[in-house]
Amino acid sequence: MTKSLRFYELVSQKSKSALLIASVGVLIGGSAFAVSPNVNANNPSKVFNQADEDVVGTVKDDKGDVLPGVSVVLKGATKGAVTDAKGQYKISVPSQGAVLVFSFVGYLKQEVSVGAQRTLDIMMAQDVQSLQEVVVSVGSRNSKRTMTDTPLPIDIITAKDLLNTGQLTFDKALQYRVPSFNTVNTPVNDATSLLDPYEIRNMGPSRTLILINGKRKNTSALMYIQTSPGRGESGADISAIPQQAIKRVEILRDGASAQYGSDAIAGVMNIILKDKYDYGSATLTSGITHKGDGQHVGFAVNNGANFGKGYINYTIDLSRTALANRPGKVSAEAEADGNLGFGAPLADVKRFLALKPDAGNINGQPETTAAKFLVNGGMPISDNAEFYYNAAYVYKKVNSFANYRTPYWRTTDNGLLTPAGQPYIGYVPNFEGDLNDYNGTIGIRNETNGWKTDLSFTVGGNKQIYTVSNSRNRSLGKNSPTYFKPGGYEFMHRVGNIDISKQLTEKLSLGVGSEFRMEQFTIFAGDTASYVGSGADSFPGFTPNNAGSNTRFNFGGYVDLGYDISDDFLINGTFRAERYSDFGNASVFKLSSRYKFNDDKVTLRASFSTGFRAPLLHQIYQQLAQASFVPGQGIQTKGVVNNVSPQAFALGVPRLTPEKSTNFTVGVGLNPTKNLSITLDYYNIQVKDRIILGSEITGTEGGKTPLDNILQTNGIVAVSFFSNALNTTTSGLDFVIAQRNIKFGPGTLGINLAGNYTFVNKYTAINNPKLISDAGKSVFDPIQNALLFSSRPKYKTILGFDFVTKKVIINLNNTLFGPTRFHQNGLDDVTDTEFVPAVVTDLSVSIPVSPKVMLTLNASNILNVMPKWDFVDLKTGARTRYDANNNVPSAKYFDQYNLITFNGRYSNVTYDGSQFSQLGSIFNASLNFKF
Repeated sequence: MTKSLRFYELVSQKSKSALLIASVGVLIGGSAFAVSPNVNANNPSKVFNQADEDVVGTVKDDKGDVLPGVSVVLKGATKGAVTDAKGQYKISVPSQGAVLVFSFVGYLKQEVSVGAQRTLDIMMAQDVQSLQEVVVSVGSRNSKRTMTDTPLPIDIITAKDLLNTGQLTFDKALQYRVPSFNTVNTPVNDATSLLDPYEIRNMGPSRTLILINGKRKNTSALMYIQTSPGRGESGADISAIPQQAIKRVEILRDGASAQYGSDAIAGVMNIILKDKYDYGSATLTSGITHKGDGQHVGFAVNNGANFGKGYINYTIDLSRTALANRPGKVSAEAEADGNLGFGAPLADVKRFLALKPDAGNINGQPETTAAKFLVNGGMPISDNAEFYYNAAYVYKKVNSFANYRTPYWRTTDNGLLTPAGQPYIGYVPNFEGDLNDYNGTIGIRNETNGWKTDLSFTVGGNKQIYTVSNSRNRSLGKNSPTYFKPGGYEFMHRVGNIDISKQLTEKLSLGVGSEFRMEQFTIFAGDTASYVGSGADSFPGFTPNNAGSNTRFNFGGYVDLGYDISDDFLINGTFRAERYSDFGNASVFKLSSRYKFNDDKVTLRASFSTGFRAPLLHQIYQQLAQASFVPGQGIQTKGVVNNVSPQAFALGVPRLTPEKSTNFTVGVGLNPTKNLSITLDYYNIQVKDRIILGSEITGTEGGKTPLDNILQTNGIVAVSFFSNALNTTTSGLDFVIAQRNIKFGPGTLGINLAGNYTFVNKYTAINNPKLISDAGKSVFDPIQNALLFSSRPKYKTILGFDFVTKKVIINLNNTLFGPTRFHQNGLDDVTDTEFVPAVVTDLSVSIPVSPKVMLTLNASNILNVMPKWDFVDLKTGARTRYDANNNVPSAKYFDQYNLITFNGRYSNVTYDGSQFSQLGSIFNASLNFKF
């Protein structure tokens, strides 16, 4: 008989999928060996000869209550069991030398030698300090430290924390767990619907670095162009990461350019994937909004295998979310008005709105289908070296709609979109986005004589291709197609890392390393019909002149030193230098310190650093015609010229250079008891030469300036461009208060209060090109000011209660969203809009149906709180809540209301969005099966 692999029970039952994955994992290692129930715990290659014997027992907690669902695994083998509803287990083990490993979420893992015992009862203690003692991977490039030792503010978010939010995607779960993290669905659902903008500390999406297992994740190909928070920026697509694959999330709330390079001005998010296999699980999820739309169904599997000291863990996540629509009631008078609407006869408008009171508008949550695949693994290649790998692939398809073209807006479709014999009532262009996102890392970790080395290579990319259907190119008349491929974007990178560290002495630690990175940004041209003439109605295609690929390279290195002056007093310093192929050199540093006293119950920490952010390739080379809503003009096509174009040169726009920052953080951590922790952290971030996508530049009224001559010569009516336009300052306070293990009635209660308050978020200088400033124009206006600095909550606080009784887990979270302020296009100089503070309440209840089945019911925004906004008079401070349904609406704000909501289409959140979702209450249920 030839060599074969023998795999026995995997967590109490045979699993064909686990067998396949485990087989692949072993073959990757380049060798094969038998894995059986009788593998020696210390030497997997040695097989016991003695027969197996059954061991039985009961597992209880430290209060004497039984614990169902505890994983019981024979150390060194894949054999295991799970405790039943009575906390009882049964497992076959070798008659000698067997060690059982007991593990359960929230409890300390135990390894127990069986010996001659055949009845083995276990008491498991709650892991009250588990998060504080997690060895964090972010914050230092030398020896890793626990939460209690790090000199920097770091949040640890567990997989359980994420799942208890009831949110369907990773980014939305963070919104309700991390006060300084903000994201929201944008009301305009075209390409932006593929990735909602997010940010930490109100610093924009591109100033937070995303890592997967400590390695840089690729940026999205999408650049936000619409007037929404995040305009002119991009970030990694974190919504693509399946939550079931996540072990924990580490969020460093401090500048970290010296450690990690570009993009880490606001902080770093390190997503740690599940690794060693404990048990498999399958989760079925279904949900719906309170209006009966937005139906969701999803199925996810997390599984894996251990082989010797190696492991493989994989996740498959399939889901579909239906359209949820929240349009407003459209004003007939505004639609008929020549300045506010289309100048159509009022009778014609009323006739159509009687048929479609919302003018056929669709906005809210688009239809989304997603398939996510992720694998994480590792295996020893010698006694002191490990080969590791992870890879992920995500396919996402989004189906959304442009604004409905009413029959008085587009008076004909040339018979292309209306079936013969039916009256023409307009049409709604359909927008489809196909997204492919991937990332993968392979590496080798080694430790020799105390020197730890980590060599890795990472690839990643994001590609988006767009389709417009049920539309037409008006310039082509009856010859227009109704289906267009307007093109798309792609971003990819290749990253090589070498990291070396050593504890040189008992007090001194050293870390050195280097990184090479190649980046490429591509714009794909659309088909000819999508861009010729007026282009496809709703989303004109990219012309061949605007398409193309651009690449750059950078190489950098760092030195990191940590010195423990005493057990309580630590200082740390890092220096980094980089060379970019397009703009040259950058060098930054960081100093941090931590001091503990009073038996480690009080920790003082502080850091000061300089940082940089390289211009995104998107910001340098993006050039397009964009269809956008312009108050009083409907949908208009305007241009964005890239930073290296002849037009930008003619306008005197300098080449983009890196943003430069200084970060200062000081904080205190208090642990009065083992169950109570308090942290307060003040931060101040100064950014010089901040890159923005500027306001539209048009000619002057007189038309006689050099600016007018250049615009006319180049055939430009209105143009935007990227520039290093601003110096900014942001400061605020983060706080976390956690009280655990409060005896409350028949169970245990935990209370967590966390918040972020922004003291200052403003610009301190505007850097206009001379030609533009001489003409009395500016790249920065009140619209931009609001989008950058006040469109995210001034404060956000999360008060959470976790109650456990008889294995039923109840989570109640109350999230206070502070005010956000906008100055939408269409408002006069003395008026803003402000979304008022609101509390969103979420409830989650998890009920064990059996030892292996858990039912979880979630109600997000259970009180159905909706965003509410007021007009604010900047002279008097007076606030006015406009009621479009009132028979006598406010004449003062009639025009402005209709200008910023497209005559009521976007009445809930206006065209620019709000501080939380407009969908209202969402209910979902999930059924989790362990196997």
